[in-house]
Amino acid sequence: MKLAPSILAADFTRLGEEIEEIADLIDYIHCDVMDGHFVPNLTFGPPVVNALKDRIKLPFDIHLMISDPKAYIGRFATGPEDIISFHIEAVEDPRPVIAEIRALRARVGVALSPPTPISAIAPILRELDLVLVMAVYPGFSGQEFIDVLPKIAELKQQIVREGLKVEIEVDGGLNADNIKEVLSAGADIIVAASAIFGQQDRRKAIVELRQVASS
Repeated sequence: MKLAPSILAADFTRLGEEIEEIADLIDYIHCDVMDGHFVPNLTFGPPVVNALKDRIKLPFDIHLMISDPKAYIGRFATGPEDIISFHIEAVEDPRPVIAEIRALRARVGVALSPPTPISAIAPILRELDLVLVMAVYPGFSGQEFIDVLPKIAELKQQIVREGLKVEIEVDGGLNADNIKEVLSAGADIIVAASAIFGQQDRRKAIVELRQVASS
């Protein structure tokens, strides 16, 4: 299991410190960028993400919950280990956005909100590095997990059937009670917000999540 804690549930007054406390136990930093239009919440943008990248030497997993991803992608300082994901629901034609991410040498991800079927990304699946399956409605941390297990399994079957190297990331309401099922359905990367940053002992929470995943 690859683990990508979401800083949406962290203390924004000490983001750097909170990430550094767990950096050796995680695989990515998940950054939820929201514009107040595509989703009702407003978080942070390129200046905050880029400042963190200067300090934290880990791959960044940037989740764009914004109405016009192509207009902002070029403002992020990214490298070949970083992921930029945009919502398929936010664009009419995803290919120019994919090209913009490739121009930054970053990995390309596309996110699917809970009601959006796998068929929405079928024409571009071969062009992706990752599919982010949302298990909550995008916009806020702390929501309860929506059962997207059949969706994950369907996507995994399609990836295997077509012989693709596309990872599946799942985000929303994930904790020690459900990550085993999510991984069994086919997930490769787990995003956890409150399950990590909402705990008093974050390192212990991560160790316990990994123990559950490997049990």
